Amino acid sequence: MTLIAARPGPGTARPYRFPAVVRRTVAGGQVVAAHLPGQNLAVALLLLDAGAGREPVGKEGVGGVLAKALEEGTAQRDATTYALAVEGLGTELVTGLDWDSFQVSVQVPVDRLTAAVELLAEAVRTPRLDPADVRRVRDDEATALRMDWANPGPRADAVLRADLFGVENRWGRPMYGDPDSVAGLDVDDVTVFHSEWFIRPGTLVVAGDLDRIDLDALGAAAFAGTGGGPVERGGPIEVPLRAARRIILVDRPGSVQSTLRLGHPAPHRAHPDHVPMTLAGTVLGGAFTSRLNHLIREVRGYTYGIRGEFGTSRRFGRFMVSSGVQTAVTAPALVEAVGEITRTQVGGVTEDELAVARSWRAGQLSVELQSPRSIASALTTLVVHDLPDDYHARLRADLLAADVDQVSAAAAAHLHPEALTLVVEGDAAVIRDELTAAGLAPLTDPTL
Repeated sequence: MTLIAARPGPGTARPYRFPAVVRRTVAGGQVVAAHLPGQNLAVALLLLDAGAGREPVGKEGVGGVLAKALEEGTAQRDATTYALAVEGLGTELVTGLDWDSFQVSVQVPVDRLTAAVELLAEAVRTPRLDPADVRRVRDDEATALRMDWANPGPRADAVLRADLFGVENRWGRPMYGDPDSVAGLDVDDVTVFHSEWFIRPGTLVVAGDLDRIDLDALGAAAFAGTGGGPVERGGPIEVPLRAARRIILVDRPGSVQSTLRLGHPAPHRAHPDHVPMTLAGTVLGGAFTSRLNHLIREVRGYTYGIRGEFGTSRRFGRFMVSSGVQTAVTAPALVEAVGEITRTQVGGVTEDELAVARSWRAGQLSVELQSPRSIASALTTLVVHDLPDDYHARLRADLLAADVDQVSAAAAAHLHPEALTLVVEGDAAVIRDELTAAGLAPLTDPTL
């Protein structure tokens, strides 16, 4: 037996093409679909304007509890009978919640898609919501959050969000709520949220071989029994930048690491600078080869990893850097991170750095948008953010065409090192004096 020593060379890259988008109005709702010829699997995703941003202040986490309660049976079937019906189609309900939307989806062979959408609609429109089941789900969710919040990170995230957006606003509180907010929910909170937002038609997103799919039949199944007119979506939220940096110290006695969260407000998702802003964030902290990771991990050895990027939703966004560092190097790690953000804001990016970021982002896009589920997810982006139908068809070219001047200008406009809130979760008794001596900003205690 012989081994082949010569490694085969790379093939010629195939052109990237996002499928054509089809839109139609059916039974009072909207259907948005992508044609995937010859694809035997199809995805149907019901998109509702019922994201975390719709939750009342003080009721954070109600959407997450409702998502889990959808699995507890419907008005027509108990939980076991419903689960057997779903499993009989070889699928499962996949729920998702973000600031802007609530999503429920199924993925099945094309010939089972209508039956799967009927089951999906049954769960979403007519859930059983038995009080005992709702309370059990709520308690399970609160317990899971208590376990999560026992770890470093969630408290720091919550403190940063509250400082940037104001704890009096829903978007200034954790997206999934906290242990206390979820534990304090009652059955009426869940049923009222459902009645307000889950009976509206929404949008049905479909990705599959449209030659074998009846979109009108799917829309009729998804929107049957719905009503209510469109709701005000609201425009971008103007979040003022801080006049000066501040450090918020969250005490975690005995911690051997410090959790770092650095951030400031940033533009919303549909902002015209989204592409160059994303590339600037990639150069600074969005990839393993980024400036922050190279300096803080590779050169200084302060951390296993550090990441910085722009996170955006329909109405607001933020720039955030996150990491965990050894307690002894908390102050120098902060100094280095702020310095690197400042250098990028003032000096922009280089052609070599941008070439790597462009190639990675464009290549990642081509790889990710291959499956029906990923195509369906991309279609939801169009709907939620009111983007044009050819957005994804142009996105790869836009990424590759961005030049140094554009990306450096985005860094200059949207990075604000002087307005950063620096949240440090760690052993205050050990790190407080060093943070003060570093001279980055005044120290304050969290208000949460």
